[in-house]
Amino acid sequence: MSDLDKELRDLYPFLSDKDTADKTESLLESIRQKAGDSIRVKDEFFTANAEKLLAAAKTLAEVYENQGRLFTMGNGGSSCDAAHVAVEFQHPVTAGRPSLPAMNLTMDFPLTTAIANDVDFKYIFLRQLEAHAKPGDAVLGFSTSGNSDNLIAAFEKARQMDVVTIGFAGGDGGEMLKSALLDHCLVVASDSIHRVQETHVACYHILWDLTHTLLAENRGKLAEGA
Repeated sequence: MSDLDKELRDLYPFLSDKDTADKTESLLESIRQKAGDSIRVKDEFFTANAEKLLAAAKTLAEVYENQGRLFTMGNGGSSCDAAHVAVEFQHPVTAGRPSLPAMNLTMDFPLTTAIANDVDFKYIFLRQLEAHAKPGDAVLGFSTSGNSDNLIAAFEKARQMDVVTIGFAGGDGGEMLKSALLDHCLVVASDSIHRVQETHVACYHILWDLTHTLLAENRGKLAEGA
C-alpha cells in the first residue's frame, strides 16, 4: 500500500482496499489533468500574445527610461500578484539589474480601509494614484474577470493624468478590454481563475525580464538615478 493509499485509509477507514486504490488513481489523474490544462492555457496565451507582451514591455521600459514609476493593483488573489510584481521590480534577483521604482497600491491597509469606509471601495486605487502618480508613470492592474470596478475607476483616472495603463485580465477581458482605457490589455482566455492566475504569474515574470533586457543599455544611468 502506498503512502497516499494509507493516508486515505486513515482518513476514511470505511473504504475498502479497492476503493482506496480507485480514489488514489482518481486523485493522481486529477493532478495530471490540472497540470496539463495549466500548460495548455499558458502555451495558447503566449502563442497568441507574445507581440502584445513585448509591446507592453517596450512601453514600460520607456516609462523607466524617462524616470517614471510603476504602480500595481488588484483584489484578492490578484492583490498578491500586484505585490509580487512590485517586489520583482524593486528587488531584482538577477545580478547587475538595478532596482526600479514600483509601488504596490494594495499594501496600505489603513488607507485602503479608510477610503472604502469613508467614500467607496471603488476609489481605493484611484485616490492613491491622485496622490502619488504623475504624467509618464505607469499603472498595472490584475483582474481575473476584467470587471473590477476599482481597477476601471483607477484606469480612467490614469488616462486623465497621462499615466500609462497596463492590465492583465482573464475570460473575455471584461470591462478592462471593452473600456478602451488600457494602453495594453493582456487577456488569458480561460474561465478558470486558477489557470488565469497561473498564467499571469508567468506573464509578469517575463514582462519584468523583457523590461530589464530593453533597459540594458541604460543600466548605469538608471542605477545612478540620473
